[in-house]
Amino acid sequence: MLEKLRELGIRDELIREITEYRETYPVEQEYGSRIPKLEQFYYGKEVWEQAITAILCGENILLAGPKATGKSLFAENLAGVFARPRWDVSFHVNMDAASLIGMDTFRGGEVSFRPGPVYTAAKAGGFAILDEINMAKSEAMAVLHATLDFRRTIDVPGYERMELHPATRFIATMNYGYAGTKELNEALVSRFVVIQMPMISKESLIKLIRKHYPDIREEGAGELTFMFLELHKKCENGEISSKALDLRGLLGAVGLMEKGLDIFTALDMGITNKTFDTYEQTLIRDTIRTRISKKTVKKDLFVK
Repeated sequence: MLEKLRELGIRDELIREITEYRETYPVEQEYGSRIPKLEQFYYGKEVWEQAITAILCGENILLAGPKATGKSLFAENLAGVFARPRWDVSFHVNMDAASLIGMDTFRGGEVSFRPGPVYTAAKAGGFAILDEINMAKSEAMAVLHATLDFRRTIDVPGYERMELHPATRFIATMNYGYAGTKELNEALVSRFVVIQMPMISKESLIKLIRKHYPDIREEGAGELTFMFLELHKKCENGEISSKALDLRGLLGAVGLMEKGLDIFTALDMGITNKTFDTYEQTLIRDTIRTRISKKTVKKDLFVK
């Protein structure tokens, strides 16, 4: 991973400090399996330098931006680069403070505390990924205020107050415009430094596709990239919704193509069918067909 950062042109000073961070905060053996073993890499030098600097300065990070900008992938990459165990917290309407911090449970004939993901990450010096934080209920996040600010403590009612491990960081992600999302209050946002995630560039998307599927031809990856960016443009212009703008769906479709499935059937399954509006599906298929010839078959895209 550090070699990947060098290839991106990340400053040697930052890479050296990452190495020192790893050496200063070794991970306990029981949490070693939680350190991400990364198969995909986020390409974006400026975003990397912003995030690395923030983590080294002890800040928590909020990754904000529209769909398909690689927020979840980048959060995982950060945990991998810093060699930290990762805990994922996906917010939903039933998520409450006890689900985050922990709760009492009956075990071995007595009541004991069962720690939640935030408590465990804070104790182990891990990275807690707070996914879709703008879907969280206010009462669930209020309990984290002391955890996220300068106090860096977790106060569990009926138990001890715990100081956060110095390596602990919180990385939150948020999308715009999803059903169930809301504006974050100022008190919560003030506890993060915010990185606006840009739409993935043409060059980076081609690299990502070819990294994931080494047998794809560069021209084929380029055509799929142009198609995806055209869908993004139509989404920005309000011609289609963001449902079909699915980077995971695109990569999944390429995998189906490599396995021998018809090109357009694979794109339907990975992209077009993510929306259930028939008119919008027609617009998406028309966009795909303007970029990819109807005669395209597997051998046109893959070397074998």
